[in-house]
Amino acid sequence: MSTERKKVLNFLLQEDCRPRTFETLRQALDIKGEKEIAGLYSLLSSLEEEGFISKTEQGRYAPLRGNGMLVGILQGHNRGFAFLLPEAPGEADVFIPPDKTRGALHRDRVVVRLLAARRDGRREGEVVRILERKNNCVVGIYEGSRRRGYIVPDDRRLPHKILINEVKNSVKAVAGDKVLVEITRRQGLTNPYPEGKIVEVIGPADAPGVDITSIQKHFGLPDTFPGQVLQEADKFDGKQIEAQAEAEGRLDLRALPLVTIDGADAKDLDDAVSLERTDGGGYRLGVHIADVSWYVREGSALDREALRRGTSVYLVDRVIPMLPPRLSNDLCSLNPAVPRLAVSVFMELDAGGELIRYEYAPSLIAVRERMTYEAVNRILEGDEKLQRHYAGLVRVFQDMAKLSRLLKEKRLAQGALDFNFPEAKIILDDQGKPLKIEVHRGGQAESIIEEFMLLCNGVIAAHFGRLKVPFLYRVHEQPELDKLYALRGFLSLFNIRLKGDLSLISSQQYQQVLRQVRGTAMEKIVNHVMLRTLPQARYSEAPLGHFGLATRDYTHFTSPIRRYPDLVVHRILRMMLQGKMTAADKRRLITLLPRVARISSEQERNAVEAERATQELKKLEFMQGKEGNEYDGLISGVTSFGFFVELPDTVEGLVHLSMLEGDYFIFDEKRYMLTGQRSGKVYRLGDPIRVRLVRVDWEMRSIHFLPVVGPVQKRYTL
Repeated sequence: MSTERKKVLNFLLQEDCRPRTFETLRQALDIKGEKEIAGLYSLLSSLEEEGFISKTEQGRYAPLRGNGMLVGILQGHNRGFAFLLPEAPGEADVFIPPDKTRGALHRDRVVVRLLAARRDGRREGEVVRILERKNNCVVGIYEGSRRRGYIVPDDRRLPHKILINEVKNSVKAVAGDKVLVEITRRQGLTNPYPEGKIVEVIGPADAPGVDITSIQKHFGLPDTFPGQVLQEADKFDGKQIEAQAEAEGRLDLRALPLVTIDGADAKDLDDAVSLERTDGGGYRLGVHIADVSWYVREGSALDREALRRGTSVYLVDRVIPMLPPRLSNDLCSLNPAVPRLAVSVFMELDAGGELIRYEYAPSLIAVRERMTYEAVNRILEGDEKLQRHYAGLVRVFQDMAKLSRLLKEKRLAQGALDFNFPEAKIILDDQGKPLKIEVHRGGQAESIIEEFMLLCNGVIAAHFGRLKVPFLYRVHEQPELDKLYALRGFLSLFNIRLKGDLSLISSQQYQQVLRQVRGTAMEKIVNHVMLRTLPQARYSEAPLGHFGLATRDYTHFTSPIRRYPDLVVHRILRMMLQGKMTAADKRRLITLLPRVARISSEQERNAVEAERATQELKKLEFMQGKEGNEYDGLISGVTSFGFFVELPDTVEGLVHLSMLEGDYFIFDEKRYMLTGQRSGKVYRLGDPIRVRLVRVDWEMRSIHFLPVVGPVQKRYTL
């Protein structure tokens, strides 16, 4: 396409942002020729669909920015109102009253017009256009008869029942079934409830596996691959890998002692590592990544499906892969003792961990050992049996651990943040029932892989940043000012000062605070609060920097089996290796990369929400039947309606003010605490507390605690 989107947007944004006719745009941009004019039409349509510009009733084009309009994702509430989460950085959330949603639902991408400011200063708006509907299908429990009924959505942020009126076109369900419903008519002025038809009966709500499948359906996560995608995956012959590598002139690294280090249950092995000591006491680190781009070619059915999925999703009892298992678990996975196509990045570092030089090339590899985090940690801790079994690799692992410590020290010295939160893993029985919740922090083996992948990703990003070619970055922007002021007030409660001009905040200032609280009773709470002030990392075609890693250039390159952006980065690297990035390729990437960045960011957030939802569901189930038991925890959040308590196993529950009888509690927003007016009793963020489980509320997906004030009957410290 001959016209770049930036030129169009820059022209529309100049002067007074007046709406412009197509002819004005064409002349101003010097567009001539039938093909070029068609390209301009196509670009304007694309910009309109993505929410960058709007088209007036008179057919004129205007930017949304500067016209009282915002684009973002709608966050619903069970009371009917919603909030717009703007996509534009630095924009505060916008309140949307129930009568101003215009049928838009939770997670829809919408255009909102700002209204007059409220007395309390909160911004208010109304939905004027729905750019992308995210709730065309809804999961819920069917109530009613076989002839007529409704579903109650599982997601309480969808506040309305959905009427099932199209009986003839619906799959038959009985009361109590979990069903998937396609919305056929949105809520409006004449219809107070949305309407839909049942397209799938997932199963009885209490049947094994139905709970997780329901979450999978709710988030639109597919359970099968289209036939054409499977056919493309099945056509590859693993027996031809060596011949293909020889024909391409790849580096033959099969004699190099490579290892993979992953979780015990991992099947999609993206990365392998090698390490050699150099004569000067330095290191030659090799990071070898599966060459997925050789199999998944741009524009193929495999590619289109991979972009649609965006990422592999790891639910509590299953994996939903981005690529078919023939590729993700077999031909692309770096399984031991078999030849595999890869892209190898070699980085030479001095004895202090400073990068001296690097190189990358397509390669042919064969992993020597498939190691687990647990095994490598035990080797490094001195397990004699494992050290004898892996005698030839013990020194390599020790060197890897030493180098990873050097790299981490260097990162932290530059200001990178390290929150180090524990991870919870829910162990299920064969019926999907939770048996226990295991909580652990990463050991040396996890740190080895993390540091090596961070280094490799940074090297690749900096390399392409210097080349000034179109590229896909992983970005993490600076925290918003209002959140920083709130953080400053919170930290003052602990006599910690966040100094300087907050508009110029640096990650080093965050790190100084983290150091101050490390090892103290307040460490966990301060870490949580600071993390909540940070924006979500995302993908972008622009090098906007990575606040959390304290680096200008960063990307995702090391997991192309399970992340689409990594696959795109591999393709760009392949273009440069082959010397084939033409001017037309650059223009195509300039148009393509913003779309890839947006879809990948959205799908990543969707995956995180789905994974969290399955975790929270199983935590509810784990606590069910334990009513009356007492637990030690920490106050993890304080609100006007109560406070949240987190247990050591990461289960979190609410103590609602209505449960605190005999007193009236005053909420101090700045001090994050509730104070009893009569008793003077204080519940403050970060305080230890003992609570009793009183109720597991399945309808609202919540756990309810009550503070223990009398003598302890049972003690459970998790």
